[in-house]
Amino acid sequence: TTKMAPPRSVSRVKKVPKPFFAGFIQGINSYKDLKKLLLDPDYAGLASAAILILEVVINIIVIHKVKYTEIDWIAYMQEVEGVKNGTYDYSLLKGDTGPLVYPGGFVWIYLLLYTITSQGKNILLAQYIFLGLYVLNLALIFRILVKTRKLPPYLYALLSLTSYRIHSIFVLRLFNDPVAVLLLYAAINLFLDQYWSLGSLVYSMAVSVKMNILLYSPALLLAYITLLGYKQTILQLLICASFQVLVGLPFLMENPVNYLVGAFNLGRVFIFKWTVNFRFLPEEIFVSKYFHASLLIIHILILLFCLPYVNRFYKAYAKIRSLDIEQAAQLFVLPMFLCNFIGVMCARSLHYQFYVWYYHTLPYLAWCTDYRTVTRLLILGVIEMCWNTYPSTVYSSLALHGCHIALLFSVVKTIIKHVNTSIFTFKQK
Repeated sequence: TTKMAPPRSVSRVKKVPKPFFAGFIQGINSYKDLKKLLLDPDYAGLASAAILILEVVINIIVIHKVKYTEIDWIAYMQEVEGVKNGTYDYSLLKGDTGPLVYPGGFVWIYLLLYTITSQGKNILLAQYIFLGLYVLNLALIFRILVKTRKLPPYLYALLSLTSYRIHSIFVLRLFNDPVAVLLLYAAINLFLDQYWSLGSLVYSMAVSVKMNILLYSPALLLAYITLLGYKQTILQLLICASFQVLVGLPFLMENPVNYLVGAFNLGRVFIFKWTVNFRFLPEEIFVSKYFHASLLIIHILILLFCLPYVNRFYKAYAKIRSLDIEQAAQLFVLPMFLCNFIGVMCARSLHYQFYVWYYHTLPYLAWCTDYRTVTRLLILGVIEMCWNTYPSTVYSSLALHGCHIALLFSVVKTIIKHVNTSIFTFKQK
């Protein structure tokens, strides 16, 4: 008989616990996966979260290492101090830089800041408050852009980390423009989430801080009509108007004409010294009413030309917004951003703090063109250079207009090209 060999003993393999980030690291262990993290819009949410954390650190360093520059903060405090002391006639509210020229919402927000910062004297605390506003603003615009699924993740880093001017406007200058823009982006988020009445309220809040937000109003009005119908449009307009009356009520009761003229002065003449966009003009033309009227006519004509195409976007959005289509937000966001961009492009004058009016929308608009990636980045880089040229020059102003025209031409061209397709929320390669 043949004896069978005894069975071999099987040694158990001891499991080694994986490191906490093992799954993440394993997911990017190839060039292909790393490329996705940089280029695939589906990874933009991860990139934006990391950037927000980094921005907190960067802004703290900026606050403590870069000298604060006083421009308008003291004047803001002087203006709201007049209200605190019982003055409600807008013509009597003044600061070192001139009369109060912002609506009532500005007064109440900066009166709150006046109180929190010990009558505006605690600049460091004010800077930290604006740090919070900066990060919140970035989070709101990132959320909008992530919803569109259009921009590659690396652009989020370029958008937030590379602009000295934008960081300065927030934490080194404490302007009111960032407050208005933050509320505007909050409103757009609410519109995208279909909270229309709340969105209209927040939009009106933004207008009450600075009326440049009205540059979005043509696109928003068309959105109301196309997406909600005329009855709901009237309701939304009533919400917007009611809030304006509410925040301006003490001033309207004291002297309505002075309030309306002071807070919503459409004929205001800007100082040539500070212009970023029209340095190449003689000053007498720059301040001319005929020049201002010409810009307004150009503004209206461009909007009217874009109107039928934008309306097609909104009609498509009305059909698919209830469906689970990732990129549907593009149909709402592009008309809003484009409308504001046209307004900025045709503005009578742009001061340095006005950069924040459209800065965070520029990469999206650039990626709505049919240019190559290198050309898009070049346009964004030249625009940044123009806004960082102080004082502005003939060449920087001309270059800024050249970039604006190049962007507008290609965006409109792309819209016209794709407007007849059944759905034009495509992901660009």
